[in-house]
Amino acid sequence: MSVPLADRVIHLAYDPGISPQGGGLPGLAVLENVVNSINMFGIIAVVGALAVSLGVWAWGHHTGGHQAEANGKKGALVAAGAALGLGAANGIVAFFSSLGSQVH
Repeated sequence: MSVPLADRVIHLAYDPGISPQGGGLPGLAVLENVVNSINMFGIIAVVGALAVSLGVWAWGHHTGGHQAEANGKKGALVAAGAALGLGAANGIVAFFSSLGSQVH
């Protein structure tokens, strides 16, 4: 016996009633602390990468090493992009989570 189309559509539209909540699992505070520490480590690494890239850019410029100068520019742009991504990570996730919660 086949299931009517209307019953199948109703089944697809079922809302399980699940939403993110804090405090449901033990160790959530520890996990937040670990993620914050990883983000801080990434930001510190980006500062170092930016400093090295800017140094390579300057060295390549003053010695006439066009390849080193180009690599320094690329490294500086990548480091700036990584800093932007690390700084905006929380906001990006919050934005898309909020956007996803509006889907009905």
